[in-house]
Amino acid sequence: MKTMILERVGSPLVLQEREIPHPAANQVLIRVRACGICRTDLHVYEGDLKDARLPLILGHEIIGIIVEIGANVTTFAKGDRIGVPWLGKTCQKCRYCRSGMENLCDQAAFTGYHIDGGYAEYAVADSRYCFSIPSFYTDEAAAPLLCAGLIGYRALCMTGEAKKVGLFGFGAAAHIITQVACYQQRSVYAFTRPGDKEGQEFAEGLGASWVGGSDKLPPDLLDAAIIFAPVGALIPQALRAVRKGGVVICAGIHMSDIPSFSYDLLWGERSLRSVANLTRRDGIDFLKIAPDIPIQTEVESFTLEQATDALQRLRDGLIQGAAVLVMEPLSVRNASS
Repeated sequence: MKTMILERVGSPLVLQEREIPHPAANQVLIRVRACGICRTDLHVYEGDLKDARLPLILGHEIIGIIVEIGANVTTFAKGDRIGVPWLGKTCQKCRYCRSGMENLCDQAAFTGYHIDGGYAEYAVADSRYCFSIPSFYTDEAAAPLLCAGLIGYRALCMTGEAKKVGLFGFGAAAHIITQVACYQQRSVYAFTRPGDKEGQEFAEGLGASWVGGSDKLPPDLLDAAIIFAPVGALIPQALRAVRKGGVVICAGIHMSDIPSFSYDLLWGERSLRSVANLTRRDGIDFLKIAPDIPIQTEVESFTLEQATDALQRLRDGLIQGAAVLVMEPLSVRNASS
């Protein structure tokens, strides 16, 4: 099989051929059809997230078809289309796993970080952490739901009953969660990079009530704000934008250093929380409602060999919506669709 390998942090991915793996107990082998390119992949690629298992196949928004099943697999069969998310394995025994907080398991392993991911033609995954994918979605459209969608959904749930929700950083997650929030009859305030007219028009077209640069304050105090951009300086800005008793959610796995700020920004029982990974319950709940809304994902497609270029375009803010790798030449995929 063809793979794109991260051999050294920050270096271009290397195209390699590897033997197709075989699934162990509880695992399935899938033929990868599409794999989203997430900002977390970029953090691993650039070394912001330490202790990645190198050499490594990145990618944790995987859509594929099961071609082989290991012993003890009971939930899926050959031919099923499934999704493989960031959470790849947990101990299932610790206090977190036993209390519905498996996302905090100290022994957790993550796809495309500790476990080889989806920048390849085939991948193995623990079937107990995979999801059935609604038939409503094509492979490319479904891929961003597996992390941008799931993490965004978990973050939105953390805002409780907030009616006025600010989204800082309008990328893959925000463009999905704007649709969920609007479906739930919330008002979305979209904060983009200052001067990003195209991004602001994109947010407005998805239903945002107000759009503006992240250096601006909204016309109304917000009930909650979610920060998707990995920029620590946005935290005091978001706190300025929320009312007393409001909450600011940091939804990224990595963020630059948070600058010091005056206590009065936090005072008034404002809360500051982080989102850590996801649970299987998040995936089940989110994928159940996604077709009902229905969530439409904006996707820019790349071939497997273009993975490094796609990561660089993501880093430079040149992707509107989500980037997705497809495992056949685009000309072949487009001709058959």
